[in-house]
Amino acid sequence: MTERLDSAGLTFRQDYFGDPAGWAALVCLLRDIFGIDIGPLQQLGGPDPTSMPFGWFDAEGELVANISAFALPFVLNGRIVHAAGLQSGAVRPPWRGRGLYRDVTVKALDWCDRQGFEAVILYTDKPSLYEAYGFRAIPLHRYEGAAPDPSPAAPARPLLPTNAGDLALLQALLKGRNPVSTSLAVTVNAAMFLINTQLDPDVRISFLEDKQAVIAWKIDEAGRFSLLDVVAADMPLLAVILSGLKIAPASVEVHFRPDKLGWEGVPQSLESGTRLMLRGLGDATPDFPAMLSPMAEF
Repeated sequence: MTERLDSAGLTFRQDYFGDPAGWAALVCLLRDIFGIDIGPLQQLGGPDPTSMPFGWFDAEGELVANISAFALPFVLNGRIVHAAGLQSGAVRPPWRGRGLYRDVTVKALDWCDRQGFEAVILYTDKPSLYEAYGFRAIPLHRYEGAAPDPSPAAPARPLLPTNAGDLALLQALLKGRNPVSTSLAVTVNAAMFLINTQLDPDVRISFLEDKQAVIAWKIDEAGRFSLLDVVAADMPLLAVILSGLKIAPASVEVHFRPDKLGWEGVPQSLESGTRLMLRGLGDATPDFPAMLSPMAEF
């Protein structure tokens, strides 16, 4: 925490997503460091309007260190938490060891404090890096079990977020969605949901028109159905979802606590190199095994 900042030859910038060159520099940084392309987000409505990036740029305009904060209210044990998220944290290898990442992290957390957020969350594969800033890991669990008996349902249709009409429908439903669980769930995550439809080619997006519900799901070669997220004002039952999708899976896994699905699975600890970290709220954790939807990962 005492690492000295060496920013020679660099310029600090904040709030640069409205600058096309600044946004392009972030897209390039994340592609170079993590191999992910968030560029399509511009065609899906743009970055979260609450985003506040913090970064160091070199003389050529290349972004060498970045972290971004944004509003991310979530439900924890039935209460909506006024929270922020941190994402897009990266430093180019030649600039590491100069205190740049600590600098932008401290600036971002200070900004979150000034905005009055009561908590901050982030995903990381390096949890020890953030413990010094007051973050702690939250245990995560998915649920497994047998498929429920079918229930009558109108057939779903696929949605393509790259189609203008489907995108408009998705955006409207995302604005009016309710959390998928009372234990742990985001309340607003439009930008992250939309970009995650593009980052994982195995994710399928389907629309149950009679339920006004969007289903994000996968199914593997063994017939295991994975329910990733449901975007709806009123959660349809799992039996209705499966009937609408016209599938009879060999097994089911749900990537959030299924307390609104009319189905009970067995909680399983999520085995992943990525951890969800929480700063604030004392020692609060979900009262039941739970996790945030993968469509909300950032």
